[in-house]
Amino acid sequence: MLTGALVAGLLAGYGVAIPIGAIAPLLISLAARSPLRTGIAAALGVATVDGGYALAAVLGGSALGRAIQPVATPTRWVAAAVLIVLAVRTALVALRRTDLADVAPVSARRAYLMLVGLTALNPTTIIYFGALVLGRQASGAFGPLSGTVFVLATFAASASWQLLLACGGRLLGRVLNTPRGRLVTALAASALITVLAVQLMVAPSQ
Repeated sequence: MLTGALVAGLLAGYGVAIPIGAIAPLLISLAARSPLRTGIAAALGVATVDGGYALAAVLGGSALGRAIQPVATPTRWVAAAVLIVLAVRTALVALRRTDLADVAPVSARRAYLMLVGLTALNPTTIIYFGALVLGRQASGAFGPLSGTVFVLATFAASASWQLLLACGGRLLGRVLNTPRGRLVTALAASALITVLAVQLMVAPSQ
């Protein structure tokens, strides 16, 4: 039973982390323009929310998925607004300072909290876990211990993938570690974040 919960948690963690949505490109662009510790903190912020939602799903099952559905649309709009503000700020800083070497990087603490907030605003995650755990609870698969294993495995899987993205972004940042490269990276990140925000606003309700 514990082995089954472990495998289920790993599959759930990778299943929610690997699909490219709004968070992965943001994480990569942030890691590319920041120290490695900032990228790691941001990656762990995403994994923290995935693990937290897995825990909530184990405790509450599909009830949490049903509870969040009525607020799914306004939640997407809030997330989109946050992304647009972030995109505008990134572009303004890049345009005002063509030499971004002296611009203070995002702190690890701020990156962690920012990614926690943005990931938590994604209603798809908790609906995903609610539906997943409902199916397994129907067969009595999760007891207290197996539920704990499931949550920890989900966190570990999500963290490993997010850290891979952060390290990849950091390598990209080292390749583009010139004033022009940093400017182009910042503007490209701003444009990408704006596109992701628009996609959130036009996404159909689940």
